[in-house]
Amino acid sequence: MSEALVLAKAEEQLLELGLKRAAAVLPACVEWAAGHQATYAEFLHRLLEAEQEERYSRYMHARLRMANFPYHKTLADFDFSFQPSIDERQIRELASLTFIQEGSNVIFLGPPGVGKTHLAVALGMEAIRQRMSVYFVTMQRLVADLRRAYQEGRLDKRLRIYTQPKLLTCDEVGYLPLDALDAANFFRLVSERYEHGSLIITSNTSFTNWGTLFGDQVLASALLDRLLHHATTVNIRGNSYRMKDKLRAGVTHALKEEATA
Repeated sequence: MSEALVLAKAEEQLLELGLKRAAAVLPACVEWAAGHQATYAEFLHRLLEAEQEERYSRYMHARLRMANFPYHKTLADFDFSFQPSIDERQIRELASLTFIQEGSNVIFLGPPGVGKTHLAVALGMEAIRQRMSVYFVTMQRLVADLRRAYQEGRLDKRLRIYTQPKLLTCDEVGYLPLDALDAANFFRLVSERYEHGSLIITSNTSFTNWGTLFGDQVLASALLDRLLHHATTVNIRGNSYRMKDKLRAGVTHALKEEATA
């Protein structure tokens, strides 16, 4: 049997086994092995490595889509120098994801634009890279979804969407006050995840104001008791990233001078 025929049959067999990437790179791997006088083991390793990389890439693409992130940003994209109130070492430690293994929570507090969501997304992306299930949702969308499920008599089933992931990120807690039903549904979600799955919360509202936010001081206290029992709170104080370029260019200062004049 000629070498070309053997190669063609090998490609066909790889395709039948579902190893599409290995089949695609087989001729190149054969050529590489011949040129480098590689052993059979080295050739096989190179072929399977290509298949493995392709599968991991597909896994990442699917998981990132399912995670529902508003954008894809990592810690490498975060400008720690612009937010000196953030302890970079603490954030790097959080990125080890020990808190997820322990079922603990992370809460980012600070005014709008200081990078809370960016950090939450970055930790979520790292969790996906380490093959953990992740889901991201804004507080407004979460409570609207749970309210609709409650009204349709399927709250228990819908809650599983938010209780099953190893890491759930709830963004923008505190931008809008909640009525009694929404507050109760959120409390139930937090209670069901308590010590079973990790939460990342981002909020512009200090804990002292959560009683007003949830419309019930007793419920807010019980909620914070569960959230903070095993949690790391990161307080961010600084300027908005959205104003970063203007601040560095001195535009903000110029606008103040113009307003004063």
